[in-house]
Amino acid sequence: MPHCHGGCAEVDSMTEAVAGESFLMGCISCKRREEVQAQTTVDWHFRATGEEEYIHIFHYDHPHPNTLHEEFNDRLEWQGTMGSKDVQIGAIFIHNVTFNDTGTYRCTFQRTLFLPLDNEYITVEKEVELTVVAEANRELLSVVSEIMMYVLIVVLQLWMIVVLIHCYNKIWSEHEARDARKALRAQKLALIKEPLDSKDNCDGVLLE
Repeated sequence: MPHCHGGCAEVDSMTEAVAGESFLMGCISCKRREEVQAQTTVDWHFRATGEEEYIHIFHYDHPHPNTLHEEFNDRLEWQGTMGSKDVQIGAIFIHNVTFNDTGTYRCTFQRTLFLPLDNEYITVEKEVELTVVAEANRELLSVVSEIMMYVLIVVLQLWMIVVLIHCYNKIWSEHEARDARKALRAQKLALIKEPLDSKDNCDGVLLE
């Protein structure tokens, strides 16, 4: 269940990954007092299913991400807070997920709050139970399908707007061209009529 603190929301991580694909392991710890300066490090530990001991697999101390276990070499990528020592998002990508990645992941925030009188040290731990499957379940597929449907609807609406604008511009251009032709025709008629009127005046003078 999400917990909100100011502009930060603590959302639980997804828990099902597909073998051979990448998976975003979410972990968020919102700072309770936004006005206080802080520095935070993040550690990830992993306990495989059936094992008792956790192994230390990842450490982040801004701006340096470090993979610490050979089983995860070249497979972990930092996706948390960047550009700040005040880390509140400690997410990591696991690339090329295998069935051996099934198990419990522990995310630990070590936060130092720089208070006026004395520093305060806070530790926050969160766990993610990850299950690795061969294929995405139907529920996930239905979510993806629904997202694609909404994207398609938006694209179609944008396409209709573009078509309407194009048609409007075309009709307006034809209208302007028609008005221009009418004005040119009227101008030609005026030029033809003017000599005739002059001739009629001359005939009147001769008759007198």
